[in-house]
Amino acid sequence: QVQLVESGGGLVQPGGSLRLSCAVSGSVFSFSTMGWYRQAPGKHRQLVAIITRGGTTNYADSVKGRFTISGDNAKNTVYLQMNNLEPEDTSVYCCQWKGVVVLGCNMVVHWGQGTQVTVSS
Repeated sequence: QVQLVESGGGLVQPGGSLRLSCAVSGSVFSFSTMGWYRQAPGKHRQLVAIITRGGTTNYADSVKGRFTISGDNAKNTVYLQMNNLEPEDTSVYCCQWKGVVVLGCNMVVHWGQGTQVTVSS
């Protein structure tokens, strides 16, 4: 079973920074993509940033230039560096892992439990 554990959320003032971490464990073999999603009250779930196994990244327009996604394959961890945070960034942030598990033949998706990010003065 694949398990994802997010950390790094918290309360920060506008203009501040946070770094989220997502640690992956379990019977993993390889992954296609890992991404960060967020879902604020009253809004649909939104893709924030995604990274492929090869390192290609993509971002939502609202976070371009402020957020950076990166990964450490040796540590099985993906990060989301969030700078110049705005109140609109307030949300629960969830990590997604998509790939193939050991002894598996098809692509599967797993989610972390989420970490709360609150941007407020």
